[in-house]
Amino acid sequence: MHHFNEVFIQILILLAISIFVIGVAKKLKQPYTIALVLVGLIFGLFQGPIPLLEEAEHFITQSSVFQAIIISLFLPILLGDATLKLPFHHILHQKKAVMSTALIGTLLSFLLIGFSTYYLLDLPISVAFTFAALMSATDPISVLSIFKSAGVSQKVSTIMEGESLFNDGIAVVLFKISSIFLLTYIEMGWEGFASGIFLFFKFAIGGALLGLALGFIASQIIRFYDDYPFEIAVSALLFFGSYFIAEHIEVSGVIAVVAGGFVFSDYGAKIGMSKQTHTNINTFWDVITLIANSIIFLLIGLEIRNIDFSGKWLMIVVAIALVLLARTIALYGSTSLLKDISRKERLLLNWGGLKGSLSIALALSLPSSFEGRDTVLILTFSVVLFSLFIQGLTIQPLIKALGLSTKK
Repeated sequence: MHHFNEVFIQILILLAISIFVIGVAKKLKQPYTIALVLVGLIFGLFQGPIPLLEEAEHFITQSSVFQAIIISLFLPILLGDATLKLPFHHILHQKKAVMSTALIGTLLSFLLIGFSTYYLLDLPISVAFTFAALMSATDPISVLSIFKSAGVSQKVSTIMEGESLFNDGIAVVLFKISSIFLLTYIEMGWEGFASGIFLFFKFAIGGALLGLALGFIASQIIRFYDDYPFEIAVSALLFFGSYFIAEHIEVSGVIAVVAGGFVFSDYGAKIGMSKQTHTNINTFWDVITLIANSIIFLLIGLEIRNIDFSGKWLMIVVAIALVLLARTIALYGSTSLLKDISRKERLLLNWGGLKGSLSIALALSLPSSFEGRDTVLILTFSVVLFSLFIQGLTIQPLIKALGLSTKK
């Protein structure tokens, strides 16, 4: 019990540091996610134990704990909150762009990164495609806050957030297929190819159907109440219930949360939420999401001390270049037939495709028996850090240079 208290107090200290960093970043009008990673990196580069934080740092940077915290606890929160904030009719207005980038773009990116790292970096095929799946997920948390402060159009923000919400689900499905089943499927030849396609659709469609059903049930429940604490509890049950039931029956938990969240925030809000409830649900999830993000991005920086980059720099540089190139080809390829996206908007959407916490959490979830786990971790961390610091910090100047900011 004493040990638990010690760890818990230290986690509270970490949270206090995170909130302080967020406060400073907000005053300086900089993305707080990048500030948190930077502070985590500074802690992570300490030689020896970190004063006051040794046990918490050891506890939460263990792969199993980090993965459990981010994937099982925070992922349903972040996805659920995003569905509440993104009106479904905005997605419908931009459905062609969102579906093109999330489906065609993600699959194109996956294949391009998989084959290029297999041939150019000489990675084993399961390692190459596992890394490719991790790099197919975009994380718009930092980008959207910059878009908001710069006054970027609703159209571009919706495409960016819609792509991220849907491609997270697809990337997780591709990750599972690549890391667990790929070698078996290759040995099976065409039969294995058919099995892989079937598994992909089973994960994706099964998750969507489950989410739609649970979202409908939650919406019907809140019809009978005008009691926002109760309705907030129902929303929490929906997000976590969708995720864990889906994972239990072996369909996509991410897609289930997104589908359930959209039904609840659109249909449920129309039939069962008063204006006061709507405001309070959004406020509640704003606070929870801020806490979740504050811990996630600080942890990403702290995790750096468990990874050995020595002798891998050439491979890292090539991997970053391949990921950037694949993103460019995938984005321009998937939106080439869409006439309503301008050249400047494409440029911004391309550079704004940051990688983030989901990629790292999934990489850490690989079992130690997975051959090439260390390589996947090194490459994933490197791309995420490049993405957050180089792309994240140049988004705002790019918006101004392209003239896409409505704020003078």
